[in-house]
Amino acid sequence: MTGLQELDEAEKTRPPSQMSAQVSVLRYPTPHELYVAMPQIRNLTQLRPREEEGSLEYLVRLQASGTPEEAVTFAAFAALPRVAVWWGYECLRNLRADFSPHDRELLDKVAHWSSSGDQALRYDIMRMALFAERRTAAVMLGLAAGWSGAQVAPNDPAPVPPHRTPRAVNAAVLSALAQCQLANRPHHLLRVIRLAEQLFRAY
Repeated sequence: MTGLQELDEAEKTRPPSQMSAQVSVLRYPTPHELYVAMPQIRNLTQLRPREEEGSLEYLVRLQASGTPEEAVTFAAFAALPRVAVWWGYECLRNLRADFSPHDRELLDKVAHWSSSGDQALRYDIMRMALFAERRTAAVMLGLAAGWSGAQVAPNDPAPVPPHRTPRAVNAAVLSALAQCQLANRPHHLLRVIRLAEQLFRAY
């Protein structure tokens, strides 16, 4: 059994520890507030939230729109960084099984970091992602994890813009979807949206 397969059995229903407490996993109480605070999402979506619309309601409306992929973008931006990365990991795990050895190792580390929040592990993930030969979906998720903290390395004090993690999670999930067979993409897209729904329904 590979490391990723072992991790699947141990981690597939185990969210980050910050999700275990009865606290919100969302950056902002409403999608409207998210769009005001993080205008970068406006460049990635066409459908705008209504002022008093809830997150689950908006997610469902995005799914029913002409560009349902925007539901992925919203989920990536709406969740707190570590939760968004965990959701991205779950999406990739559900969409693909043919990861390279490098990507499997990276995803193992991303999953463990999502549960532990260990900073040294996050720095290691960032190093692996930055020096990867190709920007695969797993590598993009690794970058998302690396960008989720105040620093990308122990000796790098430069602040990380808050939109970088959700943008990378979005790219990772959409990239994995794009590699699915065209006829199966609607089914796979529905699966990742269902994962997001579970996130929003719980809190």
